This record gives sequence, structure tokens and C-alpha cells, in this order.
Amino acid sequence: MHATATKLPLAFVSALMLIISHASSLRFHYINSHNFTTKTSASSSSPSSSSSVARRSRNPSLAMVHRDAISGATYPSRRHAVLDRVARDNARAEYLARRLSPTYLPTTDLGSEVVSGLDEGSGEYFVRVGVGSPPTEQYLVVDSGSDVIWVQCKPCSQCYAQADPLFDPASSTTFSAVSCGSAICRMLSSSGCGDSDRCQYEVSYGDGSYTNGVLALETLTVGGTAVEGVAIGCGHRNHGLFVGAAGLLGLGWGPMSLVGQLGGAAGGAFSYCLASRGPGSNADAGSLVLGRSEAVPEGAVWVPLVRNPQAPSFYYVGLSGIGVGDERLPLQAGLFQLTDDGAGGVVMDTGTAVTRLPAEAYAALRDAFAAAVGALPRAPGVSLLDTCYDLSGYTSVRVPTVSFYFDEGATLTLPARNLLVEVDGGIYCLAFAPSPSGMSILGNIQQEGIQITVDSANGFIGFGPGTC
Repeated sequence: MHATATKLPLAFVSALMLIISHASSLRFHYINSHNFTTKTSASSSSPSSSSSVARRSRNPSLAMVHRDAISGATYPSRRHAVLDRVARDNARAEYLARRLSPTYLPTTDLGSEVVSGLDEGSGEYFVRVGVGSPPTEQYLVVDSGSDVIWVQCKPCSQCYAQADPLFDPASSTTFSAVSCGSAICRMLSSSGCGDSDRCQYEVSYGDGSYTNGVLALETLTVGGTAVEGVAIGCGHRNHGLFVGAAGLLGLGWGPMSLVGQLGGAAGGAFSYCLASRGPGSNADAGSLVLGRSEAVPEGAVWVPLVRNPQAPSFYYVGLSGIGVGDERLPLQAGLFQLTDDGAGGVVMDTGTAVTRLPAEAYAALRDAFAAAVGALPRAPGVSLLDTCYDLSGYTSVRVPTVSFYFDEGATLTLPARNLLVEVDGGIYCLAFAPSPSGMSILGNIQQEGIQITVDSANGFIGFGPGTC
């Protein structure tokens, strides 16, 4: 099948994108549309009919911004920015894969994963959180793949540059260092004692990035709501490419994450919408809501979460297949299955941009996508993005939808804007890549603009029927 096109001046390109066609058996969407098609089988289970999704108002809500909005980084061209992003993304994907290696031995007193830009990317999305009393506003990386919450603190013998002033624990009336003999300190996989019997944490990596300091209880102000007694790392020596952020907000499945610490207060749930960055999108539209609220959409598709004892912080989902257009790709059974030894599986991750698939699945998706778009002019690949097109002279082109088929019958059909990423003026690339390991990662480009609810208490993740 071949796409049709009409030539227009380049100035009009940003206003177009992908149009719907009813001329073939494939389904098509506008790349900048707000269409989001989901469907479930009658047998698909969900918590939506039980009290587990009871809505409560006044849950803490935060605006979520993309890293580029505050990093201050400037690039000669969009291509340079994409190459920088892809380099961070590769590091992130490789780090997640290493986390499942039998030889991976993190040295952390908090028993969770502190991310550094050198080792796994700076994180793509930030939120604004008040730390201490009175609150000091700080940008924190949002990371669904780790548990620890930490900020750089004064006095800082070694710190990287951040957008906000350093947090000064001496200026906070609610800062309380955790003692070595406390229950919280004893929960850590390993711990040390510093001056005044304070519980110390330290995380180091082979690339030289690290953070260390004291573990403390502190008040965090989240969306105007003060949350008291949150265990955070107060880092006095830190090194790495965190690119403007003051620290990290862990939202993983472990007990040290913010969701885990809130417990019943948040109901073990949070919702987020990642701001779309494509043409016609609202870059300020991102949000993060802690707890169950009106942010949990009616009619959401609920997909069971899968627990991996080898990586308890990760949110895995059971994926059974992928479709291009209305055609399910002929992939071997069990390709996305999580094995007994913790390998494979599919992780939802906010810190990885480009979705990674096993080589066989990626090749099948790429070939089916290329066949569907037909004679569109190809462009050279950009780093790991090997399927690119020169659309600089087109008003409209047709692309097929991509669908994820989950276990128990749920199907998520992506909006077209979540399939291609612009890497240069008019050059668009398919935002998927082969995985460096057997593990698959559903990246944030594919999550953008979709209301996603993680209900870890009940073991489900929900995809809203509309965009946000």
C-alpha cells in the first residue's frame, strides 16, 4: 500500500501530520490527534468495578515538565538534541538490563537505585516539590523504576549544578536525621554510622557517579499538600549528570518509594500524564497525581502488573503480542514472557524514551510499518533510530497504528503521534529500537499524552480511554 501526499511549503509542515484513511484494511490516526482507542475482552479483569478504584478528591497533584524545559541546554540543531537524548536513553536501557544481571551488585545503603545521568540517563520528566519547613522548592526527576527519594544538601563538599538553590537542612524545622539504631536504618540492606550516630547512605557506580549523605525524615510539600515524615536521602557528596534536577523522586514498587511510604494515604496508587512533545502539543500539560482521584478515568483498560522478585521496584506488564494496523505480527509464543530467573518481561518506565523490543519483535514491527507506509522517501537513520523518513515536503502522510496486546485480552492502540519522533527539520524516525537484552521497555514516547494509573496495591495498571 502506498501513501498519498501533496507538496506544500516547509512552513506549513508543523501544522499537518498524519491523516486518517479509510481506503484500506489498516487503521490510521492523526499524529497530532487526541484519539486513543482501547478495547478489552469480556474476560479482562480490572479493579474498576470494586472499591479499589473509589475516587477521592484533594489528592496531591503536581505539574510534570520535560527535562529540556529546565536543563538550560542549547543545541546547534534538533538533530544534536535528539542524539544527546538517544545517548542518555541508551545508557538508561543498558542500566535497566544490568539490574537483572546475576553479577549486578549495587552498593547502596538505601537498598534501592539512585540514578545518575552517566549511568542511566538524567530522567526525562521533572516535578516541583517543596522540601522541608518552610518548603524549599526543588525540581526532582520522576522515576518509576527506582525507590529512593533524595536531594542534594548543604553543606555540600561536592555537588553537581542544579537549577535551584541547594536544600539547607539547618533552615528546616522538620528535618530529623535518622539514627543508626532506628527501625528505618535497620531496614536497609547495609548502613553506616556517621557523626552523632546518624544513619548514612552511599551509592557509587563504576563510572564514578555517586551520592552519599544522611538518611532523614522530612516534610515534602506535594501539590500544596504537606506530607510529613518522609524518609529521604540528604546528599552531601554527589556527582553525575542529573542535568538541573536537585535529586530524584522514586515512584517504584518498593517500600522506600514515595508511593510505598505514603501507604494507605495514597492507597498504593498514582496517576500521571507525560506531556507530548510532538507538533501541536502542549508541552506544559504533564501531571502527576498521588492517590486515587478523579484522575482515574472511567472506562480505563486495566492490565495486570507482574512482579519480578529480581527487580522488585519495576512495574512489569504481561504482553502477549504486537500489531501493526489490524494485523497481529507473527511472533513466537512467549517472546515477551518474564522467566523464572527474572529475565525477559516488559517494563513500564518513565525514564526511557524509546520503546525497546526483542530483536525479533522489533524487526517484524519495523518491516510491517515500512511496508504499510509504502513509497515515503526514506532518510538515513539517526543513531539507534534506523527507520526514518523525509516528510519535509508533505502536507499529510498515512501511517498504520501500532497496538500492544496484553495478557487476558486487553489491547492498547497507540495514537499516531506516539509512533514517530522528529529528529531534524521534516525528518521523522520510528521511535522503537531493539533491546540490548531480552527485557522489553515501554518508553515514555509511547506513553505521552495518555492518562496512566498505577495501582500497585491491587496489582493493575490502567490506560485511560482519552488523552490528557
